[in-house]
Amino acid sequence: MPSAITISQLSYSAPDGRQLFNKIDLSFNAGRTGIVGRNGGGKSTLLGLTMGTLVASSGTVAVHGRVAMLRQDVGASDGETIMDLFDVSAPWQAMQKAIAGDAALEDFDTIDWTLDARIEEALSSFGLVATAETVLAELSGGQRVRAALAALEFSQPHIILLDEPTNNLDREGRAAVLHLLKRWRGTAIVVSHDRELLEEMDTIVELTGLGARSYGGNYSFYRERKALELAAAQHDLDVAQQQKDDAARSAQQAKERQDRRNASGRKSAARGGAPKILLGGLKRQAEGTSGSIDKLGQRQAAAADDAIRAAREQIEVLAPFAVKLAPTGLHAGKVVLRASGLTGGYVPDAPVIRGFDFEIIGPERVALVGRNGAGKSTALKLLTGALPSTAGRVEAFGPVAMLDQHVGLLNRDETVLENFQRLNADNTINDGRAVLAAFKFRNDAAQQTVGTLSGGELLRAGLACVLGGVTTPMLLVLDEPTNHLDIEAIEVVEAGLRAFDGALLVVSHDTAFLENIGVTRWVEIGG
Repeated sequence: MPSAITISQLSYSAPDGRQLFNKIDLSFNAGRTGIVGRNGGGKSTLLGLTMGTLVASSGTVAVHGRVAMLRQDVGASDGETIMDLFDVSAPWQAMQKAIAGDAALEDFDTIDWTLDARIEEALSSFGLVATAETVLAELSGGQRVRAALAALEFSQPHIILLDEPTNNLDREGRAAVLHLLKRWRGTAIVVSHDRELLEEMDTIVELTGLGARSYGGNYSFYRERKALELAAAQHDLDVAQQQKDDAARSAQQAKERQDRRNASGRKSAARGGAPKILLGGLKRQAEGTSGSIDKLGQRQAAAADDAIRAAREQIEVLAPFAVKLAPTGLHAGKVVLRASGLTGGYVPDAPVIRGFDFEIIGPERVALVGRNGAGKSTALKLLTGALPSTAGRVEAFGPVAMLDQHVGLLNRDETVLENFQRLNADNTINDGRAVLAAFKFRNDAAQQTVGTLSGGELLRAGLACVLGGVTTPMLLVLDEPTNHLDIEAIEVVEAGLRAFDGALLVVSHDTAFLENIGVTRWVEIGG
């Protein structure tokens, strides 16, 4: 049957009273649709309203077809097996009773003797060798996700919903998600900030505070359209500024003409000896005309200011973030970091990293890659000294800074400005305010307590504090910096890192992110 979702005049307010949607209209037909927007903007809420787990304030969500949603907590229950994930425990047990000779005669009418083979075939299509009785806890995180994808496809829904399906996945897990979507022929709705995944979409829907807007194409097409919208907004700003200048010039010319007429009238009246009552009337008329001209000029100026303000707000939303940073002075031949025979881990007798030799020379941009659990984050901690090694040696030949996923170098109880001052004692308060303004923490935003910031704001504050000082590090180390960030926040991080001319060492599974920050060397851990 044809699958479709029709959303009409949908409104929804969060439990805290914040309105996420106000009378939005959307339709989803066969094909793959990516949902993008800022974190907290209602993307996951939209999926919940579609699944029926949330109730709209007003409006309707009409679903035609059977809907299934990808599980994100695979393997959370003790003893859960593949058959539980596939929701076939009852028919599986009935089949096992029949094989053992314990089934009732009427049970044979409902037993699916192909169930075992179909489950194994579904798993195999996602590169997994397992049986219905395999315990999920015995599989790696990426394998469990692939099993969940196989179960989703096995259930044969008409509509699938995926909420951030590639978060925390390694390359194998991400490839499995792409594998499912590339061959999906029904309706698929995907909430994601994974730009590689969004390139496979047929339509992009953007959720903003202004509503929902569809772009008929993949992520690249969406970005092209946004660039055109930015150009249009810049044109509107230029036109509005010209109109303001024209209005001011016209008002001034009209005022000068009226002043000349008023002066001429006063001279004529004085020469002709006109009665005082007539002179008073002429004066009031001249004052009234001048006042009308002033009011017209004020109205025109106010209208032009409104147009300028609206155009600037639109540009603020659409314009890509850009920042300038002080140079590090790092030259191409300088050794920045060197590791020899590095060995260590959290359990001394079972090191994850063994005999690791590694070197960064000059402003290299290096990515550590590998499967989840291979030891990438452990390697970063050993290289930066956050975790003591059991053997080998690490040498740093210049200042090194590290930003982990939680930006732990920032004190959550201090403001953004206080953190900047603490980490950059050589900078004045005015220097700090200027740097933070460049990183979009203007005026009162610099006085926000760090503990109240969103994930994207937190990382942006960390970058400002680490890279914006008088003395910048020669090497910046980042551990999965884009996890759980929306695309706008990721692009801000990318812009900040592109402005940094030092060396980078990054752990990330986000291929688009690594390409956008100029990574030129990939080092595999646990390969």
